Amino acid sequence: MFSGRGRRVAACTALALSAGMLLATPASAGEPSPRPSAEKHAPSFTPPKQLPRPGQEGARAGAAAADSVSPPLSDLNGDGIGDFLFRAIDGELYTDVSDEPFELYRAEKGIAKDVIAIGDQGGGTEPEVLVVSEDGTLTLYQDADPTGTPYEYRVGGGWQVYNKITSPGDVNADGRADVLARTMDGHLYLYLATGNLARPLGGRISVGPGWHVYDQLVGLGDGNGDGRADLYARDTSGTLWWYAGTGVSARPFAARKVIGGGWGVYNQIMPGDDGSLFARDSKTDTMYYYAPRGNGTLAGRQQFGPAGAFAGIAQFANAGNNPSTGKEGVIGRDSAGTLWWYGNNTKGGLYPRQDLFGAPGLFKGINYAHLSSMTPDGLSDVSVVYDGVLSIEGEDIGRGWQVYNSIVGPGDLSGDGKGDLLARDRSGVLYLYKGDGTGTKLSSRIRVGSGWGVYNTILGAGDYTGDGRNDLLARTTGGDLYLYPGTGNAASPFKARYRIGGGWNTYKRLAAPGDLNADGKGDLLAIAGNGDLFRYLGTKPNAFSTATRVGPGYQIYNTFS
Repeated sequence: MFSGRGRRVAACTALALSAGMLLATPASAGEPSPRPSAEKHAPSFTPPKQLPRPGQEGARAGAAAADSVSPPLSDLNGDGIGDFLFRAIDGELYTDVSDEPFELYRAEKGIAKDVIAIGDQGGGTEPEVLVVSEDGTLTLYQDADPTGTPYEYRVGGGWQVYNKITSPGDVNADGRADVLARTMDGHLYLYLATGNLARPLGGRISVGPGWHVYDQLVGLGDGNGDGRADLYARDTSGTLWWYAGTGVSARPFAARKVIGGGWGVYNQIMPGDDGSLFARDSKTDTMYYYAPRGNGTLAGRQQFGPAGAFAGIAQFANAGNNPSTGKEGVIGRDSAGTLWWYGNNTKGGLYPRQDLFGAPGLFKGINYAHLSSMTPDGLSDVSVVYDGVLSIEGEDIGRGWQVYNSIVGPGDLSGDGKGDLLARDRSGVLYLYKGDGTGTKLSSRIRVGSGWGVYNTILGAGDYTGDGRNDLLARTTGGDLYLYPGTGNAASPFKARYRIGGGWNTYKRLAAPGDLNADGKGDLLAIAGNGDLFRYLGTKPNAFSTATRVGPGYQIYNTFS
């Protein structure tokens, strides 16, 4: 499933160590160890072929919906039908109208964490697209199409404070799609479009608090034929709710109405044209289509395309979930010292393993850690401590790291959109080192607290509470697993711990792979004493699913992270 992509060397994945990683061959005291050259390989990905959209077949349902057609926000090829735009497991953006990476966004500037198609904003013939990077930079791309690189406008920074950004369509009837953004504490804001591509959004307008109860927010344009932008929202129990648009910017949505339950089976829900919905199944990567009835309710689902046709897509444009980046798999080291990579698929499992270097024994005896991304590419990195020197992806960071017995990279803990490090010393004191977003420099350490020596495993990669912040997990020697919710504040990065449960000492190793099933929630892997690998998917806030056996044979690894 994995293959080298010649155009993506060094910048677009962390499936192997970059040039500068240390060999297992000991170096003489005070001398750097030999440094091999290694090409980084990205997961291979083939985008789904464009399928006929239901609108092309005259499948609109409901006279009201047919009478008031919302212009598609993502019509990239000018055929009048919205297209799929998405970030794949290789970190690139694609559209289903082309087999090649979509030349909208250059990954060396930072991975496209979330993508929001907003239709024509400037009077052209092609849509504009907003892209949010990991560090919170919001960029607008003018006249996006599958074959060209559009002009870009930097809208501004600081957008990492939101865990969901989407477009409901046109809220104030000026012919331009507007933007909704939800903070990590659940406050929803509206940004009205200006029509000026250099400054495309006006000041934010408060919609109100309490929106944290939803794990999917899906703006869909006009779903009931009254010319106003509407919204769907799914809560953590799997119930879907409908918010009809009011046309009033200060109060854009009426009181919610229930649509129905059972929507928890989908990892991403996104709008179609004319008030319809698409939803991808979490277990099979199969897409389903829900036609609108013209009053906010939906007809029964229809399978859209072949089963599994939408595998390998990490984030759809305008999808309702909290987007996840930073770590996309696990690394295991066998007794010979060979590192093996397992990449996450998008339905809760792992792709077959790949030898990172094709050089057996390269990491025998080396002290390494597998980190959430410390660089703009948004993909995981590997650190090494050798002779007390810490290096990340081949870049020497500093000396004195031999005092720590655990190094963890759970992602951004300080709220600036840049990956951070945690390090525990031998007395049990935990410290935070803020990253600079390039993987080349860390801030001075910040003391988190003492008493962390009670844990035999500290790990984390992603959001386990549902607020979009990165969190931490820790297991005691007695087998209790605790969750430390992130605050986004470097001075006090965690809230009070929450006990997940006991009995976790039955597992030989625990690993945080990031998001296994592309629903935006952090997941967990565990190796039992007999070598069986189990997964625990993040479900509701502070909770994991029951264990599901992934497969046998994982006892061959002496590290797994």
